Amino acid sequence: MKKQFFVCLLALAALTFGCQGSGGDVANGVSTSEEHRATASIDPKSGSQLTGSATFINENGQVSLQIDLENAPPGEHGVHIHEIGDCSAEDGTSAGGHWNPAGHDHGKWGEEPFHLGDIGNIMVGEDGTGSLKMSTDLWSIGTGQDNDVVGKAVIVHAGADDMKTQPTGAAGGRIGCGVIKE
Repeated sequence: MKKQFFVCLLALAALTFGCQGSGGDVANGVSTSEEHRATASIDPKSGSQLTGSATFINENGQVSLQIDLENAPPGEHGVHIHEIGDCSAEDGTSAGGHWNPAGHDHGKWGEEPFHLGDIGNIMVGEDGTGSLKMSTDLWSIGTGQDNDVVGKAVIVHAGADDMKTQPTGAAGGRIGCGVIKE
């Protein structure tokens, strides 16, 4: 009788608290592995005409980012995630500095050291459009953890990021800004 009681108790605990397997979290037999999204509408700053969007999608712990720009000056532009989700200043400075929760030096994404906000450069063509795609397991969406992109800002700079000058990459003024929201 005691053995049956403990088996029933374990089964009840598994149904109540869920089980975790390789397919994601499971509670009551239903998968809770969901796609989470966050977006930023990038608006012009510092007298530019730049507009664009940034879309973050988290699927099973991998966050992909797609940035699309329009009406931007041709050439290379540094793109970073900045620490404060505030684009109210005309020059974008209300977004603060690069998002850098670990306190690393500025650098090139994927080559230590680098900030979590060091995305890199986006090439804009003569038609004023450019796009960038990347994917990482270093970010999260809507978790409230140090690596959560929500509540930060995407900044597009006037020039290219040299990937070495501290702490900004010498990318110049801020010509686009968008707050990342769920």
